Amino acid sequence: MQRQELLNYLNDTLCADSIHDYCPNGLQIEGTQTVQKITTGVTASQALIDAAIANGSDTIIVHHGYFWKGESPVLTGMKAKRIKALLVNDINLFGYHLPLDVHPELGNNAQLAKLLGITVTHNLAVKPDGVVKAGLVETSTLGAMAQTITQQLQREPLVIGELNKPIETIAWCTGGGQGYIEAAAEAGMDLFISGEVSEQTVHFARENDIAFIAAGHHATERYGVKALGEHLAQQFALDVCFIDIDNPA
Repeated sequence: MQRQELLNYLNDTLCADSIHDYCPNGLQIEGTQTVQKITTGVTASQALIDAAIANGSDTIIVHHGYFWKGESPVLTGMKAKRIKALLVNDINLFGYHLPLDVHPELGNNAQLAKLLGITVTHNLAVKPDGVVKAGLVETSTLGAMAQTITQQLQREPLVIGELNKPIETIAWCTGGGQGYIEAAAEAGMDLFISGEVSEQTVHFARENDIAFIAAGHHATERYGVKALGEHLAQQFALDVCFIDIDNPA
């Protein structure tokens, strides 16, 4: 498969050009023109790059790539080492941030819902559409939802609220979406799930009678890029390997 063909397909599938983001989405580092073996992962860390080199990949696709708004533009230290490894080994790096959060089927939010048994009902009124989703579960409790997250994500979550609190309506935003708890409370949700937690999130949850679970930024965002890789393997018969670099944050 040609690199440009893959780029066009990814941009179209994820509607990348229509989403305003904090980083460039699409091809971030140019490597070989022919794509045969792809490594997918959450973040383009040195460990992921080294693993991709070791398994002979010519392309890496991640959720967290490079060139974030506000970061220093100089290529020194850690950033220089990462990019040098990609260039020397002629490896393409594709990064998709918000487009891979909000996609209705392959996105992090959609995939987390599938994993946790949540039926998606609608998007909350936040832009871009799909960055915060709302849905239903069969009558449950906060404790039972926390147990499901522990089992499915293999991570002990932070839980705010009474464990016996009935849960039926849920809003969620993977990664660093804890600030959207206010929108979830305004919509009358029983529970809000995100990856991260801020100090003020705890107080807000307690004082607004909404349960909150922080399940980990990395842990909640493994599944979109993994699903995207599996989709590409099926569509184009590419050799795709998902590598999970452990991150407790």
